[in-house]
Amino acid sequence: MPQKKISIRIDGELLSARDGQTILDVARANNKFIPTLCYLKGLSAVGACRLCMVEVSGIQKLLPACTTPAQDGMSVITTTPKLTRYRKIALELLLVERNHICAICVSNGHCELQNMARTLGVTHARYPYNYPRLPVDVSHERFVMDHNRCILCTRCVRACDEVEGAHVWDVTARGIQSLLTCELNESWGASRTCTSCGKCVQACPTGALAEKGWAVEEMTKRDDNVSRLAVRRGGLV
Repeated sequence: MPQKKISIRIDGELLSARDGQTILDVARANNKFIPTLCYLKGLSAVGACRLCMVEVSGIQKLLPACTTPAQDGMSVITTTPKLTRYRKIALELLLVERNHICAICVSNGHCELQNMARTLGVTHARYPYNYPRLPVDVSHERFVMDHNRCILCTRCVRACDEVEGAHVWDVTARGIQSLLTCELNESWGASRTCTSCGKCVQACPTGALAEKGWAVEEMTKRDDNVSRLAVRRGGLV
């Protein structure tokens, strides 16, 4: 059964969409930029990073474009001084929560967090750094998990669960104490369900998950491969 056609207005332009698409889906289909970090095509949307917040006519609060369904007659604004300010705050809070030291990170130059900071003009953080003492798991024979680089976007969790079907990863604790965890708090190398497929590594937007033995220029990730598999498995278009 064909999906119902609807019309929404984004930044003043009237666009055609399908019932069931999100605001972000429609924006990307029409080459309109909305920043994201936790979103990856083909995976379920969770609205974790809050960078994709947009203004919708008639609604007072900002809404996440990745999880808000497009509705017929909806009018959306993607860029305003208010949105820019909120997005910068969200990005700065991500930067100060962990230890993102680009100069010694394997993803330096190929990091989505770094690139987003450059795109949004974030050159420094106005908030005090937490500098938490977080572990680095090197127990896996092929991969490494550095909690200092993690932004809790859960792309690895969703890729492992929804594409590979192993569900090795999850998030434990709450708030600033939240950490990515392997199975029931096991070391990655001791995991009995990990298939060593590397999908979680490729889905990771930062240097939190990386392959051992790769230099900076070699550690370029292919999250598009994960998206392609996810789309085919989910029957999405």
